[in-house]
Amino acid sequence: MNINSNSKTLCLLGHPVSQSFSPSIQNHLFKKYNLNKLYVCFNVKENNLGDSIDGIKALGILGGNITIPHKVNVIEYLDWVDENSRLIGAVNTFKNEDGILKGYNTDGKGFVKSIIDKGYDLNNKKIMVLGAGGASRSICIELASRGVEIIYIRNRSIEKPKEISEAIMTNFDTKVSCSVDKIKREDLDNIDILINTTPIGMGTCECPIDEAIVPSNNLLVCDIVYKPHNTQLLKWASKHKLQVIYGIDMLINQGLEAFHIWTGIKPIKEDEDEIKHIYEASINI
Repeated sequence: MNINSNSKTLCLLGHPVSQSFSPSIQNHLFKKYNLNKLYVCFNVKENNLGDSIDGIKALGILGGNITIPHKVNVIEYLDWVDENSRLIGAVNTFKNEDGILKGYNTDGKGFVKSIIDKGYDLNNKKIMVLGAGGASRSICIELASRGVEIIYIRNRSIEKPKEISEAIMTNFDTKVSCSVDKIKREDLDNIDILINTTPIGMGTCECPIDEAIVPSNNLLVCDIVYKPHNTQLLKWASKHKLQVIYGIDMLINQGLEAFHIWTGIKPIKEDEDEIKHIYEASINI
């Protein structure tokens, strides 16, 4: 990549960001499509978000991604958000159009694509989602739009799950059940898909469920955490011969959609395959 005085910058805002694979995705695409752009990470704590957004406008940064813990709070600093983001109540992608910051959300679409690409049909499925943050909101809304029967949301507190439930039940036919209870075997036996949207397992050996549980059905287990690649949750699933979907699949899919928003270029399957190869090489798969 030839960086020079005319190179334009895009960025990731979050805390922490040192583990992010997003620069590898976007800088590969910029180089491949001969775009004079550079993607970098900025470690931004919660109390510095507003100043960071002001800095983006002042410096003419073209756009970027938003990650934990800013996906919900960033909305108040943006000039415009699309209807999907407004319904979700969270943004993970923004674009700077002549000083006007526009917000989008590609998390849900990226996640659902990772399931559909594996040949799964979401219609009338029963799904449990762990967590109720920005990624969870996006995924739950997208799942509801695809006709799932019911979404069970488990979280440490009940307020955020209820907000997601209200948004879904106001706009879709999907049922929602919210709880703070610990997950039991019978809970897993009553669903088709389990999705972890919490950061539990990111860089640790923690598991968001009790690993002593042995599910009796053919459950699909998904984790949006992608470092480590094989999280403790996915190890548990594989131990019991359950199908799994890795977090990197969602990250790549949402990143490709963000690239399209910024550049107008629609990535192809070859791009996805190349990025997966880069990722696998980076972790010695």
